[in-house]
Amino acid sequence: MLEIILVFVSIMFIHELGHFIFAKRAGIFVREFSLGLGPKLFSIKKGETQYSLRILPFGAYVRMAGEDPEVIEIKSGDEIGVNLNKNDQVTDIFTSDIKLGQKVIHVEEIDLERELEIKGTDENGQLIQYPVSRQAILHYEKQKVQIAPWDRQFSSKSIFDRFATVFAGPLFNILLTIVLFFIVFNMVGVPSNKVVLGEITSNSPAEKAGLQEGDWIRSINGKTVESTQDFIGLIQQSPNQPLNITIDRQGEEKTLIVIPQFDEKTKTGRIGAVVTQAQKKATIIEAASYSVKNTVAMTKVILDGFKMILTGHVGMNDLAGPVGIMKITSDAAKQGLATLFNWASILSLYLGIFNLLPIPALDGSRLLFLTIEGLRGKPIDPKKESLVHLIGFAFMMLLMIIVTVNDVSRIFD
Repeated sequence: MLEIILVFVSIMFIHELGHFIFAKRAGIFVREFSLGLGPKLFSIKKGETQYSLRILPFGAYVRMAGEDPEVIEIKSGDEIGVNLNKNDQVTDIFTSDIKLGQKVIHVEEIDLERELEIKGTDENGQLIQYPVSRQAILHYEKQKVQIAPWDRQFSSKSIFDRFATVFAGPLFNILLTIVLFFIVFNMVGVPSNKVVLGEITSNSPAEKAGLQEGDWIRSINGKTVESTQDFIGLIQQSPNQPLNITIDRQGEEKTLIVIPQFDEKTKTGRIGAVVTQAQKKATIIEAASYSVKNTVAMTKVILDGFKMILTGHVGMNDLAGPVGIMKITSDAAKQGLATLFNWASILSLYLGIFNLLPIPALDGSRLLFLTIEGLRGKPIDPKKESLVHLIGFAFMMLLMIIVTVNDVSRIFD
């Protein structure tokens, strides 16, 4: 169970770290960086940001000022209490439980975002006006919230800064994938140009020809074989045709004649043998190169998977939800650290790419709204955008429930 939590938390942490770093870089006030969801287990405030650990490990978030309604609205006619510093700036605003010694103001005008000032009358009816500190704390309903001046809010930043902040989450997941693949290739090596036979099927063309597990395939009909793709391609395109396969068996070179059998299902040749690419110790450059290549290849596989879902080639029953992913993670951990890291890299890449899809409630839809804003020259109505995200979130939750039910059914079956 611990490895499952570590994998999920690490992937979510890196995703939110991307948002966090770019938000800070843009000067956005980050209210909270939370690992996990639900009730708080632990919380510490460093600088202006609250760092939290919550009870449910399968999630994380960065809460930026201006993304959601954050503080209660103080209206004209309300009575508030304030504390002032030595420069007569408001440092604390109390909407209730006004205590003795606090300055009481009957509000006429208040702006806690742009002008940062409060106008009103005191207890004697005298007109008063106070500037508000940029770090002022608003106290209401036993809560304390630091105000966020407009220039510290997400919406105040340029489209480029907002786009970069949103995009950074998926980007960091993709970068994590490359790093994890790099670790895996350093652990297990990279493919060499040595193609080796694995398990041989009984009574197959391979067995009849005298091929054995562990044979190193050097060439087929004089064509050098340097990859499993080379070997499989030559076999598949030669059904019922004699092939001269040159092998190296414990340092001794032999040439055997194999006749691939025609497979009615695939309409290709097959010899009934598993073929693998032998590994070699990776240099740093090789590990880095294969990490990038593997990330690109897996990206194509994931995108093809999404395409199959959209075209109906993959049904809802074939999808895995949180329970299914947890089971796969547990199985991967049992097979060793390299397998677990390999699976974690794929999971991180999937999360990054999935989040870039223009589905409401995902980063991709926020990027789409920002792109539209850039093209039309003005932002979309925040209320309409929030409604779209809310509908998308509800849809995602419904989908999550369906695939979770499928996961549980598969486990019991």
